Amino acid sequence: MAVKNPGTEQEVVSDISEKITEPPLYKVLLHNDDYTTMDFVVDILITVFHKSQLEAEKIMLNVHKKGVGICGVYPYELAETKVETVTALAKNSGFPLKSTMEKA
Repeated sequence: MAVKNPGTEQEVVSDISEKITEPPLYKVLLHNDDYTTMDFVVDILITVFHKSQLEAEKIMLNVHKKGVGICGVYPYELAETKVETVTALAKNSGFPLKSTMEKA
């Protein structure tokens, strides 16, 4: 049983009027080229962006037909990491696949 000691309790008053804002989001894009295989793009979308096979194929076809496709929307640091990961995997596999990010 807790014992209350008068005089030891203090009232805490907090006047925090700061608004918490969500971090800005960035779209991660893949760009079409004439050398990167469609299978490699699908693999990237599945492994890096955690897309299903069907989603990955749809995005890959969008990249192929329109020249660019959105892989996902993320906070800055995560988007930057995904772009760097795609670039490194493509380079290691001998493909010039280009990935960029832009503010959503």
